[in-house]
Amino acid sequence: MRHFRQLTPERLSALFHRAPAEFTPDAPASTLAVALGATLYSPATRPALAEDVRKQAARGVVSMVLCLEDSIADSEVPAAEDNLVRQLCALADEGRDDELPLLFVRVRDAGQIPALVRRLGAAVRLLSGFVLPKFTEDHSVPFLEALTEAESSCGRRLFAMPVLESPELLHRETRTDTLAGIVRTLDKYRDRVLALRLGVTDFCSAYGLRRTPEMTAYDVQIVASVIADVVNVLGRADGTGFTVTGPVWEYFRPQERMFKPQLRQSPFRSGRAEDVRAALIEHDMDGLLREIELDRANGLLGKTCIHPSHVAPVHALSVVSHEEFCDATDVLRPERGGGGVLRSAYTNKMNEVKPHRAWAERTLLRGEVFGVAREGVSFVELLAAGVK
Repeated sequence: MRHFRQLTPERLSALFHRAPAEFTPDAPASTLAVALGATLYSPATRPALAEDVRKQAARGVVSMVLCLEDSIADSEVPAAEDNLVRQLCALADEGRDDELPLLFVRVRDAGQIPALVRRLGAAVRLLSGFVLPKFTEDHSVPFLEALTEAESSCGRRLFAMPVLESPELLHRETRTDTLAGIVRTLDKYRDRVLALRLGVTDFCSAYGLRRTPEMTAYDVQIVASVIADVVNVLGRADGTGFTVTGPVWEYFRPQERMFKPQLRQSPFRSGRAEDVRAALIEHDMDGLLREIELDRANGLLGKTCIHPSHVAPVHALSVVSHEEFCDATDVLRPERGGGGVLRSAYTNKMNEVKPHRAWAERTLLRGEVFGVAREGVSFVELLAAGVK
């Protein structure tokens, strides 16, 4: 699989200085965690689930979560499990595994993990792992033990993607102890954890809040504070941290607008770019673009998505710009190992070798899986190429 695989070779060559690299579900966890990109959620009750997976993969989706938890009613769980097993077995029978995205199942109780693995049989090869809800030390050890059991029984590597969404993590008086317990649990099962996901909708729910399409998660201060603490404790670049993914963007239909659009006209003044800008504003996705940029600025990578229209913006803004690439490669040149300061190739900033090293390493890893844009190619052209 590869990001932007929906583009023709000619279009890839025109847009990318370095094209996105291919990878497989068996790639190292460090690669897969970065490559998740826009992780598209789908209820496991969908009658055409297998067709949906194929269709979204053809449109550029690289990771999907098939949900048995909050997206379906309690009464629907048995039927959803049956549908999930049936549809995954149908996909497996087609034998076109290399055309599928990374697939994860979001469960609601630990017992579902080994039960689903047993029922899937050989079709379990399509699964990359499970999403674990409401992750805390007390609640989640049974899920991780069940994952270990399932992995042993099927002989396949299965990752965990914990969702950090519990009220104990949000509440100020319990946050420190809850984070400490999460750290203990994650350290014990580190090799099985692919990435951490943030349940911002649940955080808002604890206070009866809901952000509008014109506001990002970072405008809701109580949510911004817990994101900051999660990244502070769990997203460090010293080898102890994990990839933390961005929160879900809830909106995908036009809403009555209170504030002016947040997308300036100037970056959208070529080709069909102005049409793309108009479409983004019409569907309230100018706020999404701003939130994606703030995600990256705050140490998050990738994003939970609940609508296919969100995938192209996430991936376009994940591509490493030519300027970022030049800065990162300059910082990591072997002769710069002793440190120092140098003027950037674009002559517009200072690159300080030691402080910027971790950023440069992360940037080049992102560039490996999402590609490096050609000089002069902005996210606007990448977005226009990915919008269907």
